[in-house]
Amino acid sequence: MMDLMTLIPVLDSTIRLSTPLLLACLAGLFSERAGVFDIGLEGKMLMAAFFSAAIASVTGSVWLGLLAGIASSMVLAGLHGLASITFRGNQLISGVAINFLAAGITVLIAQHWFHQGGRTPSLIGAGRFSPIELPLAGPLSGVPVLGPVYSDLLSGHSVLVYIAFLAVPATWWVLYRTRFGLRLRAVGENPAAVDTSGVSVVGMRYAAVAICGLLCGIAGAYLATALQAGFVKDMTAGRGFIALAALIFAKWRPWHAMWACLLFGFLQAVALRYQNIDIGGVVIPVQVMDALPYILTVVILAGFVGKAIPPRAGGEPYVKER
Repeated sequence: MMDLMTLIPVLDSTIRLSTPLLLACLAGLFSERAGVFDIGLEGKMLMAAFFSAAIASVTGSVWLGLLAGIASSMVLAGLHGLASITFRGNQLISGVAINFLAAGITVLIAQHWFHQGGRTPSLIGAGRFSPIELPLAGPLSGVPVLGPVYSDLLSGHSVLVYIAFLAVPATWWVLYRTRFGLRLRAVGENPAAVDTSGVSVVGMRYAAVAICGLLCGIAGAYLATALQAGFVKDMTAGRGFIALAALIFAKWRPWHAMWACLLFGFLQAVALRYQNIDIGGVVIPVQVMDALPYILTVVILAGFVGKAIPPRAGGEPYVKER
């Protein structure tokens, strides 16, 4: 059994590692609730990671890097919207194309700009997001149980971590307590009825895709300027696909998505912290531990999700009846 002081560092890593998954998962939630399936979460995160690190490295400002990451992600989101909404192309193929585009162009530009083998220079100082200490974290650290939880687990994260977890109730409120959210969900279920009521289906879907691009941009920027100190090739490492799995696991619901992402983040944290574990004389290789989150993805989607019903109009381009 883990004691509290052993468990807290694992949970601390869980929060850090689940942050990009959560942001990407919420991004996919907005897009897919509006009927636009987005396999390109990975590509948008990767593009944002590169441009945020590149601009932060050149300017020395992590905030300019964040804006650059969001802008680059939203450009790809716009391309996806153009292909799948305006030109009514296949949404899955468009998403896959974005992933390939981002994987290639980030390395190409990084090599052309920095000549470091497809990576950016390491970020230091104002080029990275610094940890934020919550009020009274120091004085309360000596309080049994609650002190370490508050000062070591909840405090000391970058601002993007807090933004990611605040985005969960914000997403719930937008989707279920606002007129915009009602229309967005209706577009994903019955776009013809929404169109009949005078609401633009194309406009709502573009809005959802734009929000998706915004959240993926923050997720990618977090990877390169907070979780790590710069961009390296393919640094998203399948997180976009894990976020999609978490979204299906959560059945397109915000709070469930948070817990699903925390589960995947916990497995990643355990894999990083406990390597070459000896169980009864049998050593579990580090590669098995590293593969745990991906194995869980397959296992969950194969049979432990139950019946996950996506939005009825998901993946279908809307053609207005004349």
